[in-house]
Amino acid sequence: MLAGNPHFSSANPSGDYSSAAAAGEARPSRYESQKRRDWNTFSQYLRNHRPPLALSRCSGAHVLEFLRYLDQFGKTKVHAVGCPFFGQPCPPAPCPCPLRQAWGSLDALVGRLRAAFEENGGEPEANPFGVRAVRLYLREVRDSQAKARGIAYEKKKRKRPAANASAAGGGGVDVEPVRMMMADGREQMVMMAVDYTGELIPL
Repeated sequence: MLAGNPHFSSANPSGDYSSAAAAGEARPSRYESQKRRDWNTFSQYLRNHRPPLALSRCSGAHVLEFLRYLDQFGKTKVHAVGCPFFGQPCPPAPCPCPLRQAWGSLDALVGRLRAAFEENGGEPEANPFGVRAVRLYLREVRDSQAKARGIAYEKKKRKRPAANASAAGGGGVDVEPVRMMMADGREQMVMMAVDYTGELIPL
């Protein structure tokens, strides 16, 4: 996470703007701010765990437990198999099916927490957010929500120029349509870019 440098000051009586520019660069981006909030939420979850759970003992099973816990705060309607609106992207009437966290939101959350884990002292080889069980869970959520909501999460490969790919450490960029719940309750398809780190980035 980016943090402000205590030696930088907004006052600049000397007329040297290099320090002010550096201070501006140190301001956290929206991604960094969200990552910090996500990490605080996860840390609070570990503290409230019974018994309390130390970060060093956190496993993929605990990550799955956390993701399922978040479902109670979800805003995405996921129709049950027996629901008459199962598989319909725009149901004509309300139904009692539960609200869940959308797959795209969970996928982006895991990407941010995977990075935050290592930034907060976790060992990369022991990162519980990158284990196979978490990847399989996200894939299962994606597939089940696609069927229940009648939408397809299609991936379209978009290759980078070779020079850019080398500079970024290899890999390419996937462009993926993700149906997101807007603030007014409407659903809207948003194109997201998945970079070589596996993180979702709004286009």
